[in-house]
Amino acid sequence: MGWMLVLFDLPVTTKRERDKATRFRKKLLDDGYSMLQFSVYMRSCPSWERMKKHARRLRIYAPSGGNIRAIFMTEKQWIKSIAIVSEDYRQQKKAEKPHQLGIFENW
Repeated sequence: MGWMLVLFDLPVTTKRERDKATRFRKKLLDDGYSMLQFSVYMRSCPSWERMKKHARRLRIYAPSGGNIRAIFMTEKQWIKSIAIVSEDYRQQKKAEKPHQLGIFENW
């Protein structure tokens, strides 16, 4: 079991670029990703083969002019990660907890 993290910087200076970036984020959500931070999305991937499948999909709907990274982390690596979020941090759209595992309950 593992997690695929997608990190991206997309141009958003024009309306057309913003529309492309919005479509890209919606495709991630439609493909089972959850927003972890504004430009960081994640989804569970039970195998390396499944991660490669989703990486191929990313290449298909990646907008031009952007920088997109996909990282695969094992469950063991993910559990060891930490999140430091200050009490006064306000996120415009609250990130949803992934439904696959309950490891976030302690965060």
